[in-house]
Amino acid sequence: MKCLIIYGSQYGTTKGYAEKFAEMTGFPVTDCEETGDLTDYEWVIHFGGLYAGGVKGLRQTVRRLRDGAKIIIVTVGLADVHDKENTDHIKKCIRKQVPETVLERAVIFHLRGGIDYQTLSFKHRAMMTLLYHKAKRLPEEKKTAEVKAMIETFNQKVDFVDYDSLKQIAELVKENEERRCGN
Repeated sequence: MKCLIIYGSQYGTTKGYAEKFAEMTGFPVTDCEETGDLTDYEWVIHFGGLYAGGVKGLRQTVRRLRDGAKIIIVTVGLADVHDKENTDHIKKCIRKQVPETVLERAVIFHLRGGIDYQTLSFKHRAMMTLLYHKAKRLPEEKKTAEVKAMIETFNQKVDFVDYDSLKQIAELVKENEERRCGN
């Protein structure tokens, strides 16, 4: 099974997950900005950071897939991945980037990342500051778990990275490889 890991990372957390997964599996890994033709690959595993309602690099990856190729989409963000409201919101964003024909054969995983406000670009720091002030003004009953977490962690360094969470993805890939080989 020919497989490629692609990542879209702004500040390095998603890249770290992708590189760790490459170590675990032996699959090659590349930045979405440097990805070329994907027609040789049966499987693509796209690790994408969540930014402004989208998964970084996912749209470009999907456009390059060969017909019938399988894709595993791995999102990396600050939101609690065990909160159904959060994951439903992420899936809704993915639907805006990925055609239904591709989604039908996709598997989606959500991982938690991190943020260090001191390393954000001016533009991203300004956006987060605006979001923070808007969120603080919301009535308490309208604050989702994601909004509350953003308020609590604003202007701090937060790290939720859990490399053990990659094992579930590696297991899926291994099961599919065994099934394909008839084991």
